[in-house]
Amino acid sequence: MNATVIDLDEFELWRDRGDEAPLIIRGEARIPQAARGTVVICHGFKGFAHFSFFPYLAQQLAERAFRAITFDFSGSGVGDDRENFTNRDAFTHNTYMQELEDLDAVVAEARVRDWIDDSYGLLGHSRGGGIAILHAARDTNVRALVTWAAIASTNRWPPEVVADWRQRGFIDIANARTGEVIPLSVELLHEVEQYGETRLNIAAAASKIEVPWLIVHGEEDESVNISEGQRLASLAGPTGEWLSLPGVNHSFGGKHPLPEINTTLESVTRQTVDFFERNLVAPSK
Repeated sequence: MNATVIDLDEFELWRDRGDEAPLIIRGEARIPQAARGTVVICHGFKGFAHFSFFPYLAQQLAERAFRAITFDFSGSGVGDDRENFTNRDAFTHNTYMQELEDLDAVVAEARVRDWIDDSYGLLGHSRGGGIAILHAARDTNVRALVTWAAIASTNRWPPEVVADWRQRGFIDIANARTGEVIPLSVELLHEVEQYGETRLNIAAAASKIEVPWLIVHGEEDESVNISEGQRLASLAGPTGEWLSLPGVNHSFGGKHPLPEINTTLESVTRQTVDFFERNLVAPSK
């Protein structure tokens, strides 16, 4: 295959909130010549667009002639260097609804810039997978969905954690990679209690997905148990494809920074790109 010419277009979106500080979404689009479609990629909790395998995944999509859009959620906590958690306050006050609105804003911007035509593909990892499911269930322009190690519920805390969280007004979130501990506001808990069975019900959204959906999960996932992937697969219906990976963890063997592409990550990425190619590219006449 000939080398594909790929442009990298960076963007920064400011979501105005009146008297409050604006929310900032930073990202980039890899734009190949003669693109055949677009895939928007959502990172997970404590993740960011430049984390581990995301640049590799986006590059592989672009080399197969897909526009690949990656971005940092406004509440990721990552600062303008796109690497370090320098915006702790943004992380503290991030919520699921905010991330859904961020994704809406990225898709809207992509349409303004002609990065998205009538339809597009969507991919999410971990919590980003849950956001992708919620979004795909209400956006008929999503033609193909892929989730890697996705959560199946927004309500994720045992009663003793909830009680402590409510009393203190925050819980401490540790980042094993950096050693940082950042508080997470009770706002997120209140949101889940209010909308967990309605607007933030991932299981209900999963049952409404009618487009082709590839569900990938490692059997040794230490962060999101494989039972959550199995639940999503059981709800997906006839359009769902289940890919269970023996001996594979939450990040598919990838670390940050990514020293090399292991065989699992290479295989999952190839299968993912092939899936989008089958379901986003119109067959030649």
